[in-house]
Amino acid sequence: MTHDPVRWLWAAVAVGLWLAVIALVRWSGARARKSADARAAALSPPGDAPAVLVAFASQTGLAEELAWMTARSLSDAGTPTRLALLGELQPADLRAAGRVLFIASTTGEGDAPDAVSRFVRQSMREPADLAGLSYGLLALGDRTYADFCGFGRALDDWLQRSAAETLFDRVEVDDGDTGAIRHWQRQLGLLTGSTVEPDWTPPTFDRWRLVERTHLNPGSPGGEAWLMAFEPVEHMPGWVAGDIAEIGLPAVEGQAPAGSREYSVASLPADGRAEFIVRLVTRADGSPGLASGWLTRGLAVGGEAAMRIRTNRSFHGPASDTPLVLIGNGTGLAGLRAHWKARAGQTSGPTWLMFGERTRAHDTFLDAELRAALADGVLNRLDRVFSRDADDGRYVQALIAEHAADLSDWVRRGAVILVCGSLEGMSKGVHEALESALGADELRGLAETGRYRRDVY
Repeated sequence: MTHDPVRWLWAAVAVGLWLAVIALVRWSGARARKSADARAAALSPPGDAPAVLVAFASQTGLAEELAWMTARSLSDAGTPTRLALLGELQPADLRAAGRVLFIASTTGEGDAPDAVSRFVRQSMREPADLAGLSYGLLALGDRTYADFCGFGRALDDWLQRSAAETLFDRVEVDDGDTGAIRHWQRQLGLLTGSTVEPDWTPPTFDRWRLVERTHLNPGSPGGEAWLMAFEPVEHMPGWVAGDIAEIGLPAVEGQAPAGSREYSVASLPADGRAEFIVRLVTRADGSPGLASGWLTRGLAVGGEAAMRIRTNRSFHGPASDTPLVLIGNGTGLAGLRAHWKARAGQTSGPTWLMFGERTRAHDTFLDAELRAALADGVLNRLDRVFSRDADDGRYVQALIAEHAADLSDWVRRGAVILVCGSLEGMSKGVHEALESALGADELRGLAETGRYRRDVY
């Protein structure tokens, strides 16, 4: 034991900082929950007054955000409103509501959000008795995928086959198209008989300054991957592991602003900065992608970007004492990193990371950090594969098959599985490997109870 007072002083400072980090993370989470409860209470109708039900199915948080805006517009127009997750409702709840506005996103190739998988399986497999129900539907999608608004269209079809009546034609939104959203607002105005503002107040983007950009994979056969760190210019917003950032893109000379791009946040407010892993996209003509090119090439260190961090409830983690299995590839490591960082410095359940990239020589993203997390017990297990190495050649889903018995044991002990990374290839391969390892019914049950969650893009 040392008697050096300087060492004791530094040890005390370290413990104090550690306790402060824990307190800040917990305070941020509690503040977010308290804010959501307050917003919901403000919309609740007094007594037994009839209310319009706004039901949402969200994968990345956008549908939930639009549901809140919808509910607020109705409430401001004097129409009592209540909000609910579609996955927590039964057909009887919809019928009893009388009037329902649905905001439904589509994930992957026409799939329903994970949180409504039980509703799809149990309620939508055949028509229900929804006579007397009137509804409107806002379907969110992306035309770059083959089955545009696939889940929203399937929900609309099921509602009509169940004898529900439409209040107005389905409104489809392509990648956040503002024109379609304004059309939805006009329909709300007709529904309430009141004037609805032509544009909802746009989300507030904060000012952030790029303070660091680190090349993670020099020499890699894949695209360049960069760890980017931003510090807030004015104030630090709150968020939790699993949330998503929208980064606004600057206008190109002579053109309108290029909108924004979404990135998984790889850090926590306690870090004092928002971090991301961005891969440089190269177009067919060799030019850099619009967003990734600006972030990794055009934006100078010290320059500013407009950014907001949005709640992504469907990828939030479990309680800290719950075993956690993290699975991902490539830049998906960003969304997983925040989850193991959230467990640092506290008594927590075991955490296992399975990760895949191209080559061990060039693509061991955050290797020193991962080894330190193992040494400190923040990670209890780390398995990595490298698909381009001659002595490996495996993708991350191969780890699931290889360690199926261990994975099953973790699940039996209550583990939650979080998957983050590319939609093409990885997501489907991992899902199929999990079905083989755990059984299709078991995996479905995990998804329906929130123990299997995905953030794929």
